Amino acid sequence: MKEKLEAIVKKAMASMNTANSLDALNEVRVDVLGKKGQLTAVLKGMKDVAPEERPKVGQMVNDARSSIEKTLEEVKEKLERVHMEQKLAREVIDVTLPAKKAAVGHRHPNTIALEEVERIFIGMGYEVVQGPEVEYDLYNFEKLNIPANHPAKDEQDTFYITKDIVLRTQTSPCQARVMEQGRLPIRMLSPGRVFRSDEVDATHSPSFHQVEGLVVDKHITFADLKGTLAQFARELFGPETKTKFRPHHFPFTEPSAEMDVSCFKCGGKGCRFCKGSGWIEILGCGMVHPHVFEMCGIDPEKYTGFAFGVGLERIALLKYEIDDMRLLYENDYRFLKQF
Repeated sequence: MKEKLEAIVKKAMASMNTANSLDALNEVRVDVLGKKGQLTAVLKGMKDVAPEERPKVGQMVNDARSSIEKTLEEVKEKLERVHMEQKLAREVIDVTLPAKKAAVGHRHPNTIALEEVERIFIGMGYEVVQGPEVEYDLYNFEKLNIPANHPAKDEQDTFYITKDIVLRTQTSPCQARVMEQGRLPIRMLSPGRVFRSDEVDATHSPSFHQVEGLVVDKHITFADLKGTLAQFARELFGPETKTKFRPHHFPFTEPSAEMDVSCFKCGGKGCRFCKGSGWIEILGCGMVHPHVFEMCGIDPEKYTGFAFGVGLERIALLKYEIDDMRLLYENDYRFLKQF
């Protein structure tokens, strides 16, 4: 038994000292000390040893195990040290190489334009209000003086989810919701995404953004509307910007108008940008229709107000001289990085 144990230890020592990897060393450990290893087999054979010899043989097996385990640990530490040295040499960092430049993102042109519009109106005392994009027909149409079978419903090509629920075609429903709360006076701006069944082209999209404003107070006149929007145009496009109002029709305002601004490229002289007219159409506006006030629980005999709406993409296209709205949504880094 002694010779057998000495042979096992000698063979194990030789295998451990020649192991060149941790995996090879582990194979030696399993072969000698594992459940089916050589030393385990010796211990299982103790039943065949004479009772008086068992303590002596047991001691010999334990000494052999201790010796093998000690050498295993020493060789393992040596191999781990060598492995780490090789890894450090392989993964060394050359600090003289130029660093990789991190790509830093920035705001989208729409976001830049929206923040500019919000800054201007917040400076005038307006509050920014958000509303749901999935809206009731009641708020999207009826409370805005657009009843069932009104032609405007066809003109706006609405996406209907059910008979009474739509994807909002404008952000005006936010205004109706605020008015019916009855907290007067009101000076609010309602930006957000809207939806209409339009074909995608250079100036149309089924999903785009609007910024609409509303003022409700006593003694509000059309002069207040003109003064507010003239100041907005000057701050957005430059102090020399002039405004022009043309009669128009909107169901929720009366009287209504389209507002043009003098071309900020040519100063109103006429150029390719303004198609030679010297003016650029920018937004629609008007005095809030009395029936809209009645629908929202406001007395039109005591209060008046004005409303306006502008397409956010239109502002971005004009401000940055972009000739195709689709560029704003294609996520082409070559285009977006210009802003």
